Amino acid sequence: MGIPSLQGLQTALSGLLADQEALDVVGQNVANAQTPGYTRQSAELVTNPPITIPALSPNNGRGAVLGTGVGLETIQRIHDVYVEEAVRGATSQVGYAGAQAKQLEGVQLSLHEPSSAGLATLLSNFWSAWNNLSTAPTSLAAREAVVSAGKEVASAVGSLDRYLKEAAGTANGQLERILGEGGTVDTLAKQVAALNGEIKLAVEAGQQPNELIDKREALLGQLAKLGSVAVREGSDGVVTVSFAATGKPLVEETTVNWPQSVTKAAGGEVGALLAFSEPGGKVSQLEGELNRFVETLANSVNSHQPEGPFFSFTAGEAAATLTVVATAESLQTGPAGEPGNSQYAQAIAGLRGGEAETLYTSYVAQIGRETQSAQNALAREEAVLSALDKEQQTISGVSIDEEMTNMLALQRGYEASARMLTAMDQVLETLIEHTGVVGL
Repeated sequence: MGIPSLQGLQTALSGLLADQEALDVVGQNVANAQTPGYTRQSAELVTNPPITIPALSPNNGRGAVLGTGVGLETIQRIHDVYVEEAVRGATSQVGYAGAQAKQLEGVQLSLHEPSSAGLATLLSNFWSAWNNLSTAPTSLAAREAVVSAGKEVASAVGSLDRYLKEAAGTANGQLERILGEGGTVDTLAKQVAALNGEIKLAVEAGQQPNELIDKREALLGQLAKLGSVAVREGSDGVVTVSFAATGKPLVEETTVNWPQSVTKAAGGEVGALLAFSEPGGKVSQLEGELNRFVETLANSVNSHQPEGPFFSFTAGEAAATLTVVATAESLQTGPAGEPGNSQYAQAIAGLRGGEAETLYTSYVAQIGRETQSAQNALAREEAVLSALDKEQQTISGVSIDEEMTNMLALQRGYEASARMLTAMDQVLETLIEHTGVVGL
């Protein structure tokens, strides 16, 4: 048995087809070079199964194995699983740091420090009003100024307390929109589960669903910003997704297990919002420190008003309930029966820079430090994510220069296969058209 007459044509044709399919992949890469989330693809070419030709040699009777060309095995999605995991982890860290910084920035802005509208300035005005009253204890205008300054302090404290409560309420509202039934997590999980089903069908049909996998990766990236994500991929292309350190996987094949209970260990934006708003969280801590300052302020002033308090408040809710109950007429500048005595007024004026004011200064400084720390953490995490994104782009991104090089190589390969096909055609033409029976 000899070599099949048309085998050379088939081999040359396989080169043409393989190069054409590989060129199609290059075209897909170039077309999607700027598409967000697109992962570079590569045509994996393999040699076709050879054919065995027995007894090819008339001398020794040995046969031969003849190659039959090339074929496209698969269109590979170029990616690195470990880099993808690192990117998701860094995305969660950025989500957490960003949400934390945003909440603390809001608290810091609510203080209006330093400014004429800040509580520090209002406290200074309050002490100055008492000092003025100490020099004119019988002046009705000076008394009214003290009451007015006290009311401004109480109003400012109440505004700070209201902001903290509103900030916690806003954070809880965000959490509901993210975690609630039909919320962001639920919607993303259902989309991932639907893609799992499509990808599984494609894999079972022997296809490589690269574009579907890209879509799923983009959804997992969005989930990672909201909370920590762990992904386990099976041989059928289906992923099991765990989210926010919950008890059950968020997505199992095409099943979504949501809603579930989530704690501040969730990471991402969810973890930061819970750490800020939940009982015992940052808002509770700040409210406690604000109440401590207000109680100290009120008690220190009231201690010099023995016949009736200047401030009134409810223990445990001092910032929310602080009010001025004294009037211009009821103010006590000194001991009863001594209208010109300013002993009490001088004592209260002397509270400037005391324990209450120190507590407030420390409160403002603490918020400032924590806000700056959160901003620094966000900058660090963004730098890490940026470096990982660049690493991922190096692996999975499209390089136009590289694609053009591949295109030229494939173009030359295609031309060579076409030339080989032409040569084989000419050989066969000679065989068929120019040979015949001689001597008949």
